[in-house]
Amino acid sequence: MEPLDLLAVVAHPDDAELICGGSLLVSKDRGERTGVLDLTRGEMGSQGSPELRAREAEAASERLGLAVRRNAGLPDARLQNTPETRVTLAGILRELRPRVVITHWLQGRHPDHRAAAELVYDTAYLAGLTNFPAEGSPFRPFKVVHALSFREEPQKPTFVVDISDQMDRKLAAVAAYSSQFGGAVQAGEVFPGGGRALEEQIRAHAARVGSLIRVEYGEPFWTRETVQVPSLGSLSVSTF
Repeated sequence: MEPLDLLAVVAHPDDAELICGGSLLVSKDRGERTGVLDLTRGEMGSQGSPELRAREAEAASERLGLAVRRNAGLPDARLQNTPETRVTLAGILRELRPRVVITHWLQGRHPDHRAAAELVYDTAYLAGLTNFPAEGSPFRPFKVVHALSFREEPQKPTFVVDISDQMDRKLAAVAAYSSQFGGAVQAGEVFPGGGRALEEQIRAHAARVGSLIRVEYGEPFWTRETVQVPSLGSLSVSTF
């Protein structure tokens, strides 16, 4: 398989659409190969079924223009960072060979989101070890990025991706999950906003993030590494 430029590794079907769907579309529009790996089937969800969510994920994938979407089949609501789950994930990373991996923020309401962030970071390193007991040849992603969308902690983003041109398509991908979001005012890490419909709440959050870089809509991300800029003369985002 041709390596991926960008892979979102998330706990449940629909997480990627919510926290980084616009950025996946930005990369797709730039000609990059994108993918999503759902770690669980979302079988513990209060609505729908794993089979229905799989069909919804397929529809959302088409709207995102993904090159690949996989499901690791790990247990929903019981996701853990264990030797066994690291072997499973490492085998998939070695197969898909993504340059950049996006995953959840280090904290979150859902225990699976917190577990996924730790699991992905640890496994991205271990997958590059020659003697690590996973299928495939050793491979280590170049960078792991954590999505900050909808988080309440006062964590300043390392950078923001302008998704103004992709916002409507992001929302269309989210809407593919009608079993989860039909008539909803909150979802996942998206807290309710005074009775606003979920779409309006997502727009409001993306507009606030976009204002940080002086654009209409944005998605925020954090990295452990400092970000390099070409030169001071090339800096963007006005101070005033």
